[in-house]
Amino acid sequence: MFKKILIANRGEIACRVAATARRMAIRTVAVYSDADAHANHVRACDESVHLGGSAPKDSYLRWEKIIAAAKSTGAEAIHPGYGFLSENEDFARACAEAGLVFIGPPAEAILAMGLKAESKRLMEQAGVPLVPGYHGADQDPALLQREADRIGYPALIKASAGGGGKGMRIVERSEDFAAALASCQREAINSFGSDAVLIEKYVQRPRHIEIQVFGDNQGNCVYLFERDCSVQRRHQKVLEEAPAPGMTEAMRKQMGEAAVNAARAVNYVGAGTVEFIVEQTGGYDAPEAMKFYFMEMNTRLQVEHPVTEAITGLDLVEWQLRVAAGEPLPLKQDQLQIHGHAIEARICAENPDNNFLPATGTLHVYRKPAQHTAFQRSRVRVDDGVREGGEISPFYDSMIAKLIVHGATRAEALARLDAALAQVHIVGVATNVQFLRGVLATESFSQARLDTALIERERAVLFDREPLGLPLAVAAAVTQQILGEWPGTQGGPATGFARRDGWRALGAYTRVFEFEFHGEPVSAQLAYGHEGGLHLAVADAAGPLVIGRFPDGRIEVEFAGGRHTLDVYPLQSVAHIFGAQGATRITAVDRLAHAGDTQAEGGRLTAPMPGKVVSFAVKPGDKVAKGQALAVMEAMKMEHTIAAPADGTVEELLFAPGDQVTEGAELLRLAA
Repeated sequence: MFKKILIANRGEIACRVAATARRMAIRTVAVYSDADAHANHVRACDESVHLGGSAPKDSYLRWEKIIAAAKSTGAEAIHPGYGFLSENEDFARACAEAGLVFIGPPAEAILAMGLKAESKRLMEQAGVPLVPGYHGADQDPALLQREADRIGYPALIKASAGGGGKGMRIVERSEDFAAALASCQREAINSFGSDAVLIEKYVQRPRHIEIQVFGDNQGNCVYLFERDCSVQRRHQKVLEEAPAPGMTEAMRKQMGEAAVNAARAVNYVGAGTVEFIVEQTGGYDAPEAMKFYFMEMNTRLQVEHPVTEAITGLDLVEWQLRVAAGEPLPLKQDQLQIHGHAIEARICAENPDNNFLPATGTLHVYRKPAQHTAFQRSRVRVDDGVREGGEISPFYDSMIAKLIVHGATRAEALARLDAALAQVHIVGVATNVQFLRGVLATESFSQARLDTALIERERAVLFDREPLGLPLAVAAAVTQQILGEWPGTQGGPATGFARRDGWRALGAYTRVFEFEFHGEPVSAQLAYGHEGGLHLAVADAAGPLVIGRFPDGRIEVEFAGGRHTLDVYPLQSVAHIFGAQGATRITAVDRLAHAGDTQAEGGRLTAPMPGKVVSFAVKPGDKVAKGQALAVMEAMKMEHTIAAPADGTVEELLFAPGDQVTEGAELLRLAA
């Protein structure tokens, strides 16, 4: 076994690999960029080496510096994690040439499976079912258009060298194909350095089911069952679970054996995932009628590997290390068993109500549920690489953490995941936590009516949700101010004349509070001394307000017929409120401070986050309609379209394609 390894990655996966290495008494070396100088993964390792600038091209993609770091620190092997260099055959080959073990498959297997078109030709030869499509080398746009027309719409354009939902577009009509192709190729060049694409039939009501495979250097290969990753937004996974709901034993065996055949076709070694698209020809309740087609093989450990660990009781990183060190697979196929059900939720810094726009900022509050420390069948597990006070930067992926739960049944796991998500409190950046809880509560997910369109199908109940409601939000905010725990809303020394419980020498008194809730002004009246207590009136709710505070800082609020225990975190003028039903936020308004603020900016279109201007779809003098696409930005590995907020005329473009812009930078001006 290795004595020391270098982990060529960052964030939660680097911390994850380091934890298993520590348990196996293997020393670890971290690498880091300027932005990650104080990151958790640096602390998790025994030593660390600085690579360079914050952008991946200046640090985590500099494989020559990574190999030099491994050699200088005496590391015997390099674990690439996932993303970055994990599926780069040149890096794998360079490791071998430098006398280092690449903890992953051979470079030839990475190359064979890295190009989707080539891999599909291999799979066809191996007898693995394929989706009808075009996988040819000729990339003439006119030819690609004809092939899409032949296959029929909706059609799917996919970057041949792609993955992770990048470089992928669904095209509904022939006349939309050219624009979608250009956008897909542009994103593919930025992400993978190649604009080659393939065209496939877009399977209706598809499920995304993948098989975990493992091979060793002795020729053994097994499958560790399946994961369902159908719940996706923007072609990226949101929730993953194992085993796949409704999977029959016959189909599990067929898919598992097909995955092993795929791995054997390229002499695969190490951890890999064979992804299938599954067509539900008989509907959600007819699993026996499902048909599966090979989609791609990811030649690395997957983000969602913890759910496989949970149902098998195995540590897949340990398996990786043992196989890379030349040991045979620890178990044979007939020794592998499924125990219970596991679900993983990806907690991301993003705004679901704004097309999942990634967010950046400081984690002023980061609280997570209690968890077990074991990697295998723990009831609640959190994999992360951040801490309270840390930064979510624009340079890397928006994922904050992975929350994994295990239960005896799917229903038990689902309930446990919702309870664990309720204990995740994040303040400082927008997150998808409440959105995830909403997905769990939908009829589609709870009843396992799964397909990749689930989020769109349940859109009416998933977006712009308010779980707590105005009366409770106001009651919590008022309580926080009364208790004097909202900096800036209550001041003065703790004297008898500064008591916050409403006592007054002259008896009854009514205080007016002004708030903003979901962009709307709200006024509330709190009467002190009303029948010996407090009386709150807001909107259509009015009645006694009974408040209390627990030693752990939580508050208790009884108002409008309900009693609630809440966590409230004031940050400047905003109170972030977390309860059993969900979370919300409300802003305290200082009427004096806002008295002169009567003019809206208007006409400005600003960058929602730091990034690069990709293109403008308009020029000065163009008339545009509300919702019309004006510009495209690239940030946090994804393209984002900037749309017109209202009808108007373009006055001026303030940047050019290729320019880097900061968050809030004005991109162009519109005249009404």
